[in-house]
Amino acid sequence: MATREKDACDLLDADHRAVKKMFKEYEDLTNSRGRTVAQKKMDLARQICHELTVHAQIEEEIFYPALRAVMKDTDLIAEAEVEHQSAKDLIAQIEGMAEADEMFDAKVTVLGEYIDHHVKEERNEIFPKARAARKLDLVSMRDELMARKEELMGEMA
Repeated sequence: MATREKDACDLLDADHRAVKKMFKEYEDLTNSRGRTVAQKKMDLARQICHELTVHAQIEEEIFYPALRAVMKDTDLIAEAEVEHQSAKDLIAQIEGMAEADEMFDAKVTVLGEYIDHHVKEERNEIFPKARAARKLDLVSMRDELMARKEELMGEMA
């Protein structure tokens, strides 16, 4: 059986898994006690926000426009863009907070729930449609997404 080459969807899904792992680490920290826990939570939340900001930007700049160009029904893409905006609003609130209090925890938790929902839609609906679109070169797009991601990670570091 031939294995297919990694494509744009694989790259985006790897981001999803990495952020999911960070949300799990954050959840574990909320059940911990100690002086350093609050700072660890702040640092981890900022890392999550950074990763999600870059991920959303590469999807919005490269992935979604390419899908719009080849798909007849773009309702799912519109929904994904609205979900991105909701996540960005929460990210801005989280990044604007000075301490990891119960509202901070609540916002990070809700952000994680938004992202879980968004990831399920991408995995189950958007990615299969992208892979079925014959006019889309998802392998080349993977390279473009990776290059842009590296550029943004460098800018935001």
